[in-house]
Amino acid sequence: MGKSSKDKRDAYYRLAKEEGWRARSAYKLLQLDEEFNLFENVTRVVDLCAAPGSWSQVLSRVLIKGESFGRAGWEAKQQETRRYVLGLDKDGSVKEEEKKPVKVEEKKLKPREGVRIVAIDLQPMSPLEGVTTMRADITHPSTIPLLLKALDPETFDPKATSATQRVDLVISDGAPDVTGLHDLDIYVQSQLLWAALNLALCVLKPGGKFVAKIFRGKDVDLLFAQLKIVFKRVRVAKPRSSRASSIEAFVVCEGFCPPKGFKASLDKPVVAGAHTTTEQRETREKTQPSRKVREDGAVEIDLGSEEEEEEEDRDEGAEDGGQRWIAPFLACGDLSAYDSDATYHLPKDRVSLDPVQPPTAPPYKRALEMRKLAGGAYGKTKGQDQS
Repeated sequence: MGKSSKDKRDAYYRLAKEEGWRARSAYKLLQLDEEFNLFENVTRVVDLCAAPGSWSQVLSRVLIKGESFGRAGWEAKQQETRRYVLGLDKDGSVKEEEKKPVKVEEKKLKPREGVRIVAIDLQPMSPLEGVTTMRADITHPSTIPLLLKALDPETFDPKATSATQRVDLVISDGAPDVTGLHDLDIYVQSQLLWAALNLALCVLKPGGKFVAKIFRGKDVDLLFAQLKIVFKRVRVAKPRSSRASSIEAFVVCEGFCPPKGFKASLDKPVVAGAHTTTEQRETREKTQPSRKVREDGAVEIDLGSEEEEEEEDRDEGAEDGGQRWIAPFLACGDLSAYDSDATYHLPKDRVSLDPVQPPTAPPYKRALEMRKLAGGAYGKTKGQDQS
């Protein structure tokens, strides 16, 4: 955690120090669980970009030690308040006057069985109880075998590209070192998020959950649309512990449902559209609609008749009435579009045209003439003291 005066004035910073959390970001995960019930029926979790380990600490205390935080802690607190207001005992019966005062009993811990937590980060992290820590790069394909071995060391297959026993939840609180240039920060963060998602696709089980930090920008709707291709429900949340001045938020994806026939791999991530085989390219060219240019210059696309499409759907046995494609990930527009800061080769027969109306009297012309009469466009003018 930081040591600046701003951090010391922060309530969650002080509270994290008091309650023994490694960072104030632990409350972000706890509040997300309070809102979305993330830890329900969860025993296998992967924590990406985990350092310094506050989110892994939450997982360790909730899943392994069985402590009540988040949604479970909130529900227990509501029940305790209800019993106190109505004067009920723990079994629901009315308290007798003789039983007062009542001794405060310690909370019973409810640890879960078969818990497996793996934390990955490039930076070193202090060990936690029941958490397997790894120093690895989530964007590199070599991380997959290391992760699979950490999840299932007994049944690990070096040739496997996905987990035999998949995980229930993948979380990522990673963020780049901000530069102050919002567009650049949003782009780098989106690439980091997409790297985390590519790894999550390899280990998540059907119906699993994915939680990651995002920077909300003008093109964030595109990101939501792409996440909905592989998740049934995508929502965004900003916990109370997240500073209002920050553009960070968290995307909560539930109901993992990859398209039929989809195989995840870091060697061929969904972001890369160039990693296709020759057979795939030939098949795609055959299935693409034919195009022809008319005499008036308009492009005519032949999409085929509806009867042909229905026959293809019946032959392929498509459940959703058509073929589904993974859309390429775009953070700042189509990479094939023109860039105003780049140069391009012009055709040989190009003819340069003169401007139709060159500027004859710009609005700032009079200002330049007055500045020139006063002593020039640069430096000191005649009216100023020359000493």
